[in-house]
Amino acid sequence: MVTVTTVFPGQGWQARLVKRLLNNDKLQLWLGLAFAVLLPSLVSRESLLWQTAGPTQWLTFLLTTLAYWCSMTTVQRMGRLPGTCVHRLSIPVTSVCFAIPYAVVLFLERELLDELYLAGYLLTMLYGTAGYRIGRHYRVLKLGVVPFGKAPSLCQNHGVEWHSLGTPELGNVGIDGVVADLYDDLPPEWERFLADCTLHRLPVYHATTTLEWLTGRVQLGYLYENRYGSLRPDEGYEMLKRCLDLLTVLATLPLTLPLMVITAIAIRLESRGAVLFTQQRMGFQCRPFTVYKFRSMYTHQQGNGYTEDSEDPRITRVGKVIRKYRVDELPQLFNVLKGDMSLIGPRPESMDLASWYQKDVPFFHYRHVVRPGISGWAQVEQGYAAEVDGMNRKLEYDFYYIKNISFWLDLLIVLRTIRTVLTGFGSR
Repeated sequence: MVTVTTVFPGQGWQARLVKRLLNNDKLQLWLGLAFAVLLPSLVSRESLLWQTAGPTQWLTFLLTTLAYWCSMTTVQRMGRLPGTCVHRLSIPVTSVCFAIPYAVVLFLERELLDELYLAGYLLTMLYGTAGYRIGRHYRVLKLGVVPFGKAPSLCQNHGVEWHSLGTPELGNVGIDGVVADLYDDLPPEWERFLADCTLHRLPVYHATTTLEWLTGRVQLGYLYENRYGSLRPDEGYEMLKRCLDLLTVLATLPLTLPLMVITAIAIRLESRGAVLFTQQRMGFQCRPFTVYKFRSMYTHQQGNGYTEDSEDPRITRVGKVIRKYRVDELPQLFNVLKGDMSLIGPRPESMDLASWYQKDVPFFHYRHVVRPGISGWAQVEQGYAAEVDGMNRKLEYDFYYIKNISFWLDLLIVLRTIRTVLTGFGSR
């Protein structure tokens, strides 16, 4: 029987306890609640003791608790997704979670203790940024690699400390889990080793699955391991997603419509031709649909059906600006209302490109199992790509999104889309 010893070199049980506490999400929630909500409520001039607290104090306390809990839970859920820095999410997520209850209270004309609510907001933001930033030292993932199959070739870099296991034991190597090619024919002693790891509650991960949640991509070469069923998104969430799409578009139209009017005027003043550009694209379940975009090119010049590079001479001056900041995509909100598209999903490709990719890119049509989106996981992670090699990588991101579609992943894409709009990342 192999003995699994998970200790840190030169450290004892105290170090292991500290690391477990820092990586315990529930404990972090409760400690933050005491720091950001309870502490300011008890030391404020308006005490929250039962004998003195009134309706205004309790309403402030309850809303602060609700906003704190929502912000921290959201940050923790999104922090489990590939490539996310938890401390960077804290400021935008906390701001939104505290702003929404405050706006509702103002709308209902109720009173709050503004100083106490502001203190809760600032302390929550401080706890989420400084606390998680300090904890990053203890959150470096350390994984042991079983030296068989494709595990050694896949498990490299990605911000992880990899430890190649020469023998079926851990010794004094402190690790958070073991990665193995579970489809490979492992020797009996290594199978017993993995079983003992499980018995001692040390996680055992399959190599390709590990690569997926580290990189945010499903490698095409290993797609057969996922089976076709794993690429079928949750139908319940699809219904919820459709409702959220409609509500979001209708709620933002008062802001986006004036911007669309200004853009349309600028396009007409600069060059002759229609304001809108329409094109047949491959949509949900491979059904073609007409996509709407603001025209960003001169009408008298012909191209290849896609943008070749950022210096394409067909692009107008207004077109360069609206492409960089994604304003040209705004008419696609009407595609969302029609049901052709979603706010979040794989990018819809033109019929010509779709035919081209179908010949050269394996599994390309599987990406149409969900509605195409205005923004998506591949867009915010990679940017624009038209060549086959770029589409292969983009398709890996698309398959990860389809396989792991969820509210939290969509919310992360929304935040990164905002960053993309502000920075112009991936424009073409």
